[in-house]
Amino acid sequence: MSQTVRTRPEGSARALSEAYDTALLDLDGVVYAGGSAIVHAVESLGVARDGGMRLAYVTNNALRTPDAVAEHLTELGIATEGPDVITSAQAVARLIADQVPAGARVLVIGGEGLQVALRERGLEPVDSAEDEPVAVVQGYGGPELPWGRFAEACFAIARGVPWFASNTDLTIPSARGIAPGNGAAVEVVRIATGAEPQVAGKPLPPMHRETVLRTGAERPLVVGDRLDTDIEGAFNGDVDSLLVLTGVTDGAQLLAAPPQHRPTYVDADLRGLLTGQPEVTTAGEGFRCGGWTATAGEGRLELEGDGEALDGLRALCAAAWTAAGDGVCALDGGKALARLGL
Repeated sequence: MSQTVRTRPEGSARALSEAYDTALLDLDGVVYAGGSAIVHAVESLGVARDGGMRLAYVTNNALRTPDAVAEHLTELGIATEGPDVITSAQAVARLIADQVPAGARVLVIGGEGLQVALRERGLEPVDSAEDEPVAVVQGYGGPELPWGRFAEACFAIARGVPWFASNTDLTIPSARGIAPGNGAAVEVVRIATGAEPQVAGKPLPPMHRETVLRTGAERPLVVGDRLDTDIEGAFNGDVDSLLVLTGVTDGAQLLAAPPQHRPTYVDADLRGLLTGQPEVTTAGEGFRCGGWTATAGEGRLELEGDGEALDGLRALCAAAWTAAGDGVCALDGGKALARLGL
């Protein structure tokens, strides 16, 4: 896909909840972490929904069913129904169903979310390579997933059975910090077999296809915390995105983002849905946002002025992304970020 290289975050005179009809929200690191709501999430989503924005929750986590996720969100104070949730389990189940006969057996390495999604597509989940599966599917199975499940996958793959993965996120946020995600488990099977899975989840097209089919969004805004899944998925789908800084992405990673990882908008948390976004303008050889001006200096990014830290970050993004072009910024932004407390 040929796309314009983004050189700065965009501004918006209108609140994002008014400019877009549907928010495609990631969950872990955006709405909650470790089961608890992230600060400002519940209130912000309620206001956006009451104002007419549709909320759809799009997650690479294949462990829980959409109904279970909806129940959890409702308990947190965000009224949600099962059809409002789209998971990578649903996306990979459709991918498999397009390639195998109806009613076929599929070896599941993961949790209930995968089993329910497969049955929804008319496929039969099985537990053993001895059950003559025609495909293997692997998704996040939680921290207690037995090691022997990986062996079952390897046995089937070694017999020539095609291998599918719901997603390849290496990490997943938790209440205690960053934990291994399904991508880490996929690597175990990849190393043991030398095989390569077909992957459905963000940032790849099957997940975008599943989301569009289930939501019918016409002006969607992807909202996420990860550059390599949420933001790249928006890039691949040619839709706008909002990065919130409540999850795994920090300022340094954002400044070093290659084109496919550069969000349309940047904000601290989900309150960013309810406001316009400040414009980043050129200022001589630099870029200005709010009270800050950022320039690309000798070997590092320079920042002058004062004001809201996020405005400074937006200005720095413009300086870094412009200097990098279609590559990765090699300038040191550490001092400038430290001045912003980021």
